[in-house]
Amino acid sequence: MDEDKDFIRQDHNYRTLIAFQKAECIYDVTYYFAHRFIKTGDRTRDQMIQAARSGKQNIAEGNIDGITSREMELKLTNVNRASLHELLLDYEDYLRVRGLEKWNYYDPKCIKTRAFCKKHLDSAFYREKIKERSDETIANIAITLIHQCDVLIRGLIEWMKRDFKEKGGIKEEMYKARKDWQ
Repeated sequence: MDEDKDFIRQDHNYRTLIAFQKAECIYDVTYYFAHRFIKTGDRTRDQMIQAARSGKQNIAEGNIDGITSREMELKLTNVNRASLHELLLDYEDYLRVRGLEKWNYYDPKCIKTRAFCKKHLDSAFYREKIKERSDETIANIAITLIHQCDVLIRGLIEWMKRDFKEKGGIKEEMYKARKDWQ
């Protein structure tokens, strides 16, 4: 029997989403950064790791929940954004209170980092490369990745909104499938 591809779609694969791949890089960079540069017992350490984890996990959870609930998909995707913004503030705070430089958007280091981060989505690559970098550089790389992921997430949310307007939610799909079957 042929599967009805328009009803309870099963084609969701969050691992193929560039936003998920970038969020995984953010998590791995943050995990290393927090363990290397933030003292054990500092609450910020756990907070940063949890915010990075939430940024990644909520893309996956939202993507899968979106199979039957477009509302939950949107909510969890936005939770992802909120978690990444929390993490962004932690990195900015880290740089500010230690008197380290947060790279200006037009700084050649920032421009080079944006180009680099745009084309590299393999978290293993970041895990290896950051070992050679200072805390200031790693924080700025993480900030760049977060900004890039945020742009992707905003685009994903806009796509979800359009998709909902065009196709509706699970109730509309169920009704249409039933009517078509009759």
